[in-house]
Amino acid sequence: MPTAIISRAVTLVIVTPSPAPRIEIDGRPPTVEQLGHRALVNYGHFTAMQVRGFATRGLALHLDRLDAASRELFGTGLDGDLVRRRIQHALGDTPDASVRVVVHRPDPDAAPSVMVVVRPPVPAPEGPVRLKSVPYQRPVAHIKHVGSFGQIHYGELAEREGFDDALLTGPGGVIAESGVANVAFFDGSRVTWPDAPCLHGITMRLLEPRLPAAGFPSRRAPVRLADLPSFRSVLVTNSHGVAPVDRVDDLALPVDAAFAAAVAEIYESVPWDPI
Repeated sequence: MPTAIISRAVTLVIVTPSPAPRIEIDGRPPTVEQLGHRALVNYGHFTAMQVRGFATRGLALHLDRLDAASRELFGTGLDGDLVRRRIQHALGDTPDASVRVVVHRPDPDAAPSVMVVVRPPVPAPEGPVRLKSVPYQRPVAHIKHVGSFGQIHYGELAEREGFDDALLTGPGGVIAESGVANVAFFDGSRVTWPDAPCLHGITMRLLEPRLPAAGFPSRRAPVRLADLPSFRSVLVTNSHGVAPVDRVDDLALPVDAAFAAAVAEIYESVPWDPI
């Protein structure tokens, strides 16, 4: 009796792992002891930027943020020229990257320690995002600090339910920010940024003074979840760029494509600062 031979096509899928981040602490490869402190002591602050052609938008704002946070957390400032040299050294011959500058002070008698993390660049966001409101506001929200458990926790929960990120809210449904971005609300005539405990992000700070000249007066005022149906468009802004929001919880939001494109164009017009 002939033997039946079954031929089965096999598709080999090769998954290319993301390259490991390049990490330097104070201009040198990190030691186990240095990384150990950062793993065990969750106290510090950072800034994150997109770098293209060895330049970034709002460099002075990034440096001011690091200096101000160092003064508040550690009682001593952080020299901007030193930070630039640390970033330059960590980038090496990599012109385009996502860069995070993290500041700790393992030794209370020493100057703050600067860690630079270099990863592949992140492209501008594509398409609308969906947000799930959660009853959480970041502690010491005006500082971009490393204590991010709440943001990560609620962000993970949001993603499991099919959303892109969490929308952080306080008592009475007062909106503060998303887990990783600022939120802007457009009523057809002006832009409102939430007047609530939040981080005033670099992209927000670059856009805010430029919006009026483009015909979009800007203000800060309380915004509540109950107010969402009154807005014509909602945007999120962070170092990756600008994106419209088309859903919060079960509420579908309109997307004003012209407004979103105009704000994105304003942001794209911001000059790049050489590092």
